[in-house]
Amino acid sequence: MPHPMRPLFALMCGLTCGLMCGMSLPAAAAAATAAAPRPRVGLVLGGGGARGAAHIGVLETLERLQVPVDCVAGTSFGALVAGAWVAGISPAEMRKAMAGADWNAMFQDNPDYTELAFRQKQLQRRFLPGSEAGIGPDGVTYPPGAVSGQRIQLFINELVRADRGARRMESLRLPLSIVATDLGSGDRVVFREGPLVTAMRASMAVPGLVAPLTLDGRKLVDGGLVDNLPVREVRERCGAEVVIAVNVGSPLLVADQIGSLLSVSAQMVALLTEQNVTRSLATLGPQDIYIKPVLDGITAADFARFTDTAARGAEAADFVAYALAPLGVDDASWRPWLYALRGEREGRTPVDVVRIEGLSRVTPDTVQRHITQATEAPLDTEALNRDLLRAYGDGWYEQVGYELVSTHRRQVLRLLPVEKPWGPDYLRFALNLDSTLSQGSSFGLRVALHRTWINQLGGELLASAEVGGRTALDLQWYQPLEPAQRWFAQLDAGVSSEPRDLYVDDRRIARFDVERRTLAVSVGMDLRSLGQLRLGLQGVDGRVHEDLGPELFDPSQLRKRSSGTLLALELDQLNRLYFPTDGWALRAQWYKDHDGQYTRLSADLRGAASVGAWVFGARAAYTGSPQGDLPLFDAGTLGGFLNLSAYATGQLVADTVHYGHLRAERIIGRLPLGLRGDMRLGLALEGGRLTNPYTVSLDPGNLTSVTLYLGGETPFGPVYIGIGHSAAGANNAYLFLGTP
Repeated sequence: MPHPMRPLFALMCGLTCGLMCGMSLPAAAAAATAAAPRPRVGLVLGGGGARGAAHIGVLETLERLQVPVDCVAGTSFGALVAGAWVAGISPAEMRKAMAGADWNAMFQDNPDYTELAFRQKQLQRRFLPGSEAGIGPDGVTYPPGAVSGQRIQLFINELVRADRGARRMESLRLPLSIVATDLGSGDRVVFREGPLVTAMRASMAVPGLVAPLTLDGRKLVDGGLVDNLPVREVRERCGAEVVIAVNVGSPLLVADQIGSLLSVSAQMVALLTEQNVTRSLATLGPQDIYIKPVLDGITAADFARFTDTAARGAEAADFVAYALAPLGVDDASWRPWLYALRGEREGRTPVDVVRIEGLSRVTPDTVQRHITQATEAPLDTEALNRDLLRAYGDGWYEQVGYELVSTHRRQVLRLLPVEKPWGPDYLRFALNLDSTLSQGSSFGLRVALHRTWINQLGGELLASAEVGGRTALDLQWYQPLEPAQRWFAQLDAGVSSEPRDLYVDDRRIARFDVERRTLAVSVGMDLRSLGQLRLGLQGVDGRVHEDLGPELFDPSQLRKRSSGTLLALELDQLNRLYFPTDGWALRAQWYKDHDGQYTRLSADLRGAASVGAWVFGARAAYTGSPQGDLPLFDAGTLGGFLNLSAYATGQLVADTVHYGHLRAERIIGRLPLGLRGDMRLGLALEGGRLTNPYTVSLDPGNLTSVTLYLGGETPFGPVYIGIGHSAAGANNAYLFLGTP
């Protein structure tokens, strides 16, 4: 390892020489270049997550000092910057790309909720997205990472301009090495040839966060585990006589900072990384240049601070400019070198053919329906990224990538969906914890077996069971009727039992159980991300059991059997499942009993809009009977959080129910990178009206509530704590976490 005083000694010598000779640093560098052959230079860019943006600043200084290099090696985020630079992307272009990236969304694979396939929206309402586990002959298997890296892959493609053709490492203008780790053997894997984006993606797969890249039977992850600062690689690759090594690794946590499983895991990775970095640093000699930017206060997850991080990298490189400048060349040598590195900025050639490859279960038509890229037109990267995210949002793929290749003078766009190796059958879970002032605490656990692609048209079977506050068994068969899956048939069968409380003057005096047995057959039209329309026949057997307390209902209300026609429309253009900031959603149902006993109509319209840190929302809902009286098991209800919050859940039951609210929410914080949503403090003004109530309340007419709450979205579903107060004197408080 170089003596700690050598950099200072070199700086003093450089300054002394400059003063004695009366020569500027660039002039001295030119003179040195003329006097002696330029040494071979290897550039090493280490890993460090978001701290790796400092590499961009280092490259800016190298280009300003006109320092050519002979080979480059990179690991993790260093591989991203190194790969882009050697592919001809300037530091300024990297800054622009980083500024345009949504780093909060980068670690969430699915498209924006607005663009998500409606069937997936339905699944996310009922089950935790991260709870999916594969089930098959080998038992239960799990996804290999919190995210599959879909958005990361598309970002890398865009960064290296894959729209101008597939970039292969052996065809780049500088020798490039990218380091990854074989997770199975622990071996160091060095990419020197092959697809550039594949190597970059493999080296950036942080264990536990980003799924490994499967290649030739190996699972490849972040190279930082074995060689975070690959000095040895540039010595071997181009015989580097001078190594410029840039270390942006995160410091170890102190003992007081290690308290959670996440922090313990992060510390273990940091220890492995620090050990191999120490070994690499020991190989540096006095002729080598070591750059370690001062990145105090910037963590590996601070991607939003890339501008500051890049500036600190430039400052660190400027600090050792005395050592870098002698490696620079004059304009006559620099310009051809830089021109060769950047290459010709060729225009985008038209796409002649679009091919979908690599599928075994899923049919190509289901991918093709999302693709808007036209033949005989240049590749539209922005549109293609959006289309591939939509395809990924169908839920059947581990990744959906692409490459543009030239074959027999034709430009072929290869779409490369990779089906989930842990599919096509899954276990899904949901859990909720609910505590209210008026009804105490309850829990709910929901488990489902979800079989997909049972046949060539994509038939699905979803069988679920629920225990806790609500007990239910549900079975659904979903059968697309043609390859593009625009039209479908659906069979629903279920039985459920749910307790409800009866109140008089806000005092709970009785409890009854509402049971439903349902069988429905329908045909429908899938409106893609917009929603779904269904028309069918439904049979219902509903009954009410008075569990605790006096018998208060007319026996004729306690059981009702009905069969009739059902028309259902669901539209969802909210930008988030819970706590949206923009968009709207509508749910409407019309049911007519064939015997003419009653007709039920329900509608629920909600919307949200944001201004700065404020989110404003509204909701209007109606349930009523245009003909006859609704049976007790199918009546309208009010009560519960943001459904007349001052009253207990389901406290108010009537033949006709009107409800509306206006709310204002202030975003007071955001969850860490990789977690969805934000935290909000909200105030809601609510109003409701009952007509022909089935339960006794203080005021069967107009009801109000003022609600104050704190809430947000977590990986486990929404969480909120709130309190509601009514002018009639009713009060209620809520604590909830999980999937409703």
